[in-house]
Amino acid sequence: MKCPYCSSDDTKVIDSRPADDNTSIRRRRQCEACGKRFTTYEKLETMPLMVIKKDNSRESYDRSKIEAGVVTSCHKRPVSTEQISRMIDEIENEVFAMGEKEIPTSVIGEKVMKRLKDMDEVAYVRFASVYREFKDVNTFIDEIGKLLKTEKKARAKANADKL
Repeated sequence: MKCPYCSSDDTKVIDSRPADDNTSIRRRRQCEACGKRFTTYEKLETMPLMVIKKDNSRESYDRSKIEAGVVTSCHKRPVSTEQISRMIDEIENEVFAMGEKEIPTSVIGEKVMKRLKDMDEVAYVRFASVYREFKDVNTFIDEIGKLLKTEKKARAKANADKL
C-alpha cells in the first residue's frame, strides 16, 4: 500500500479490526519513510456491477460518483464524512445484496435520496435538484412543499402521541 503523503511503498499495518458494518476490515497503517499514519479499508471483491444510465447506456459501477454527488449536496451542512461513508456503505450493501449484474441508476439515486432525506433535508433538496433535473423554481418549490407536508404530519403525530 502506497503512503498517501509521500508515495512510499514501505508501509506497515499497525492495527486491524472489522469495520462498523462487519463487511470490511479497517486497517491502521504507518509509513516507514515519513512516519505518518493513515487508514485503509479492505472489502470483499464482488461481481462487477453495471449501471444502466438514463440514456440506456451501461458503465461499471463507480462508488466515487455517488460520493461526489453526496459530498457536494452536503457541502457546508452538519453531515460528517463518517456519516456519508456509512450511508454509501449501506447503499452498496443493499445494491450488491440484490444479486443483479445490472441495475438502473434510478434505483441507486432513489436509495441515496431516501437516506439524505432522513439525514439532512437541505442536502436532500440539493441532491434531488440535480438528480431529478429540476427545470425551474416551481419544481424546486414543489419538492420543498412535499418536505414541509411530511414534517407537519410528523409533528402532528408526535403531538398526538404526547396526549
